[in-house]
Amino acid sequence: MDYRHGRQRGVAVVTALLLTTLAVTIVASLFWQQQVQVRAIENQRLQLQKQWILRGALDWARLILRENARYSATDTLDQPWATPLEDTQLDQYVENNRADSEGSDATLSGQMVDAQSLYNLTNMCPSGTIMPKEVAVFARMLTSLHLDPELAQETAVMMAAAYARPNPATSSNPTGDSTQTVDKLTGLPQASNNTGADTGAATGISTAGKPRLLAMTQVEDLLAVPGFTPEAVEKLRNLVIFLPRGTALNVNTASAEVLAAVIDKISLSEANVIVATRKNASFRSTSDLATRLPGIPPITATPLGFESSYFLVNGRVKLSRAALRIQTLIERGPRSQQPVKTKVIWTREN
Repeated sequence: MDYRHGRQRGVAVVTALLLTTLAVTIVASLFWQQQVQVRAIENQRLQLQKQWILRGALDWARLILRENARYSATDTLDQPWATPLEDTQLDQYVENNRADSEGSDATLSGQMVDAQSLYNLTNMCPSGTIMPKEVAVFARMLTSLHLDPELAQETAVMMAAAYARPNPATSSNPTGDSTQTVDKLTGLPQASNNTGADTGAATGISTAGKPRLLAMTQVEDLLAVPGFTPEAVEKLRNLVIFLPRGTALNVNTASAEVLAAVIDKISLSEANVIVATRKNASFRSTSDLATRLPGIPPITATPLGFESSYFLVNGRVKLSRAALRIQTLIERGPRSQQPVKTKVIWTREN
């Protein structure tokens, strides 16, 4: 009898242990799921806070560009917009559940770069027509970087093939109204709902039923050109850019490498003379450049300018354990139209 009761007590103990283990496992699982959800909510909050910080910084950058246009007729590297912002601590910007004695770890840094200090590859094929003199400019740049100069012609051919020519179905519209709509959330053009011959163009397929190449918009797109390697693209990253339209090169901000490629028949050392000369006083016109540097040959390809319309804004914000980098292309309107307006062309996040 005692043996039977002892056996029952043993089974009860084992059952109690199993139930306890099961309960602990369930509770631990619930706590783990709750921790995951809390961490996900924190990540979303940090992401939104980072985006708002960078949005504020972007608005500040646009304000600086507008003010610079009011007080200066040229764009140079000694102006406020060209001053980089080092890591700046944003005290008390967000609540991070810290004690009063602890400081905030939210930091912001960034820099504006004159996009027209880089060679604009759009100049090679601004409207679907290859410009041989501009192709020669890019070929000289490739040669200086010990890359195949034939890649310049290959790039221009691919750009011409990707140029979006007007569709006969839409160009015959007598009213001239576009059938393209804009998404209210993203602001991006959307394909037309019409079921006609123009549907193919919206999806990247030509009306003839043949695939149409996408237009190049960033340096990485050069990898689509046979012969370009990631190493070659890295060499070109700080020298070239794709802008929405053809532009002049700003002599006051361009590097010696870009100047040597754009201005035919000058060496890199002569281009360095231009860079050194502008440190004393910026150039204001083509005649000013010719007077101060009489040895500069006539420009036969990319025109030289002394002010810019496009600027790159590079920003980085670090908030707690998360960081976010963005690059934004800003277009500034002409100085003759007051008040000067700025608009964002594109933004890329990393």
